[in-house]
Amino acid sequence: MTWLTWRQFRPQTAAALAALAAFAVLLAVTGPHLASLYQTDGVTGCRGAGCGQAANNFLSDAGRYQVVYALGVAVIVLAPAIIGLFWGAPLITREFETGTFRLAWTQTITRTRWLATKLALAGLAAIGVSLGFSLTFGWWTAPIGQAARLATDSSFPLGMGPFSLLAFDAHGIVPVGYAAFAFTLGVTVGLLLRRTIPAMALTLAIFAAAQVAMPLAVRPHLFPAEHTTVAVGSVDATAHVSGNGSFSLGVRELAGQPGAWVLSAQAVNAAGQPVSSVPACAGQAQHTQSCLASQGVQIGVTYQPTTRYWAIQWTETAIYLVIALALAGFCFWRLNLRRS
Repeated sequence: MTWLTWRQFRPQTAAALAALAAFAVLLAVTGPHLASLYQTDGVTGCRGAGCGQAANNFLSDAGRYQVVYALGVAVIVLAPAIIGLFWGAPLITREFETGTFRLAWTQTITRTRWLATKLALAGLAAIGVSLGFSLTFGWWTAPIGQAARLATDSSFPLGMGPFSLLAFDAHGIVPVGYAAFAFTLGVTVGLLLRRTIPAMALTLAIFAAAQVAMPLAVRPHLFPAEHTTVAVGSVDATAHVSGNGSFSLGVRELAGQPGAWVLSAQAVNAAGQPVSSVPACAGQAQHTQSCLASQGVQIGVTYQPTTRYWAIQWTETAIYLVIALALAGFCFWRLNLRRS
């Protein structure tokens, strides 16, 4: 059974390994020069106040590799979806559509062993490929990530902080969780629909919805958020005041915490109460922040600090792995329930 499964899955494995090898070659060719820039710009072994400027200089010089960085992000973000579509969804439906499952079930192979072998081989391959992409890209981006933590401005590659939607999904351990979830999701949908094309379409729709819902509705609440009040003008923020004095604030970066995930920001007065308008600042578009500061307006910020980056990474990965195991368990139950 293992040999037969390997024979059936060999083309997908070969294609994945070829893509991983090409990706690794690209990063291996450009990585040494990126590391050299990190050293020549003085970030290596940097101590004290000068580190911020050295990190800024490196991130500016590293801008020449923005295309490589963007390509790496795209590859790792799309890989789980591709695994779910072309590995997970056809894994069972192909057997039902061709009728080859009957040959295995009429031999000494039980349904449980048949499914376990397929899930184990293909699932481990999916996790291994995803981990290979993530580790290779993590090695290449290590200097960029280290410099970003020292930088004094918002010079993250492509404007992405560590918690940015695409950057978070392409780094660390979470791609492994995404791949496991996408694969078992595809298998589950295929088992229920028993038609490859509809299964692929539904798998893509559900996976995309999950990838949107997680950062918007779940990830911000995995750990209690931090709250702080800062002076207007002390943060990287935008302020817009309308003609009647009402205004809106947007905080991009917290001073002293580069990369912190700003969840929300609102204007507050000295007592910490929300403020929605300041009539005295109406019509002062050129001096909005100074006017708001002169009226005692401050900014209340809710955020996740960068120190929680790995805790959030591991927690989110665990969530996806638990869901993947639950889907696999459902597949075993469903396959043995339906005798056909």
